[in-house]
Amino acid sequence: MSEISAGDAVATAASAAGWRRAGIAGAAIGVIAAGAAAGVAVERLTVGRGMRKRARLALDATGPYGSLRGLPGRATADDGTELYYEIDEVDPGSGKSTGGTPPGPRRRRLFGHKAPAPVTVVFSHGYCLSQDSWHFQRAALRGLVRTVHWDQRSHGRSERGRAQAQGVHLRFDQLGRDLKAVIDAAAPEGPLVLVGHSMGGMTIMEFADQYPALMRDRVAAVAFVGTSSGKLGEVSFGLPVAGVNAVRRVLPGVLKALGSQAELVERGRRATADLFAGLIKRYSFGSRDVDPAVERFAERLIESTPIDVVAEFYPAFIAHDKSKALPLFRDLPVLILAGDKDLVTPSSHSEAIADRLPDAELVIVPDAGHLVMLEHPETVTDRLADLLVRAGAVPESSEARG
Repeated sequence: MSEISAGDAVATAASAAGWRRAGIAGAAIGVIAAGAAAGVAVERLTVGRGMRKRARLALDATGPYGSLRGLPGRATADDGTELYYEIDEVDPGSGKSTGGTPPGPRRRRLFGHKAPAPVTVVFSHGYCLSQDSWHFQRAALRGLVRTVHWDQRSHGRSERGRAQAQGVHLRFDQLGRDLKAVIDAAAPEGPLVLVGHSMGGMTIMEFADQYPALMRDRVAAVAFVGTSSGKLGEVSFGLPVAGVNAVRRVLPGVLKALGSQAELVERGRRATADLFAGLIKRYSFGSRDVDPAVERFAERLIESTPIDVVAEFYPAFIAHDKSKALPLFRDLPVLILAGDKDLVTPSSHSEAIADRLPDAELVIVPDAGHLVMLEHPETVTDRLADLLVRAGAVPESSEARG
């Protein structure tokens, strides 16, 4: 761990002054960040603030991550929330993805009949992320299989949840219904492969629990990446047990208070950007040699989630328990993958899912954290490609371009 010099202490004091100017709510979240970051090496504190800002701008300008776009569409949830999605089609003639260009005829007519609808792979992202978190897998699969990437409500380009804006507490069963709305709009027919990371995996579990007939009739395979079927209230986040128990007691109230002062808190977050960068690295990645542009990409994804959205989603994780829904996946090809250093949804949670699904493929990726699909994209893409072959979504000779 690097030592903090006297100059760094001055910078820290300046940051504290910034928190005060941002208001009480901003200061509160700054203190939480500082406490959680204790013992974490924040390399940026040894570099001048102006240089850090220039470095971030340079990484934002040169990094291609999150730049892939497809054919846009919107689905309407049962509470009226508009959910944004994109489709990457496959051109049957060239074998290449059409991306954002409207495709030619998707299915040829043979003897007056339509060919079967293609397999569609639907990617669901995690908490405080967006569809762009699947950048590497999306790049590898373009041209090989039809894919749908969507932004969960209140995330990415989707609309803020209308029910939540009216004071309705978020429950994950709502996310299951949101996934159904996206499937109805973007893939109304044909086989499905469902892929979910973290909260996205929980969304798939909720979807299966509410629509077992659709699961039976259309879902050809499922991939759970860094997710959990329950007991998230017991996760320690790598902190001492006594400390995390104290945090659990106060965190819901603190988040609710911060969510009610969103503008002030966002100013506080900006004032403490370097502390947050250290936290994001700590809880996103498990290895030390992550591409700095990937680290910065993860920062941008997480920082783009407003604090009031963070606050309204958090209680749903504690209430999440879908272990009884896991048998619905028993007859399907299932991939369960997690990083061995995941502090958010520890690999033990993936192992617990595998215990209920003994025929599933369990992959624990060494030296990997929560954002394993960004940290070790080749491993995740390879295992996902194998799943798609087993599900008949792509021919065995196809090569995902990871």
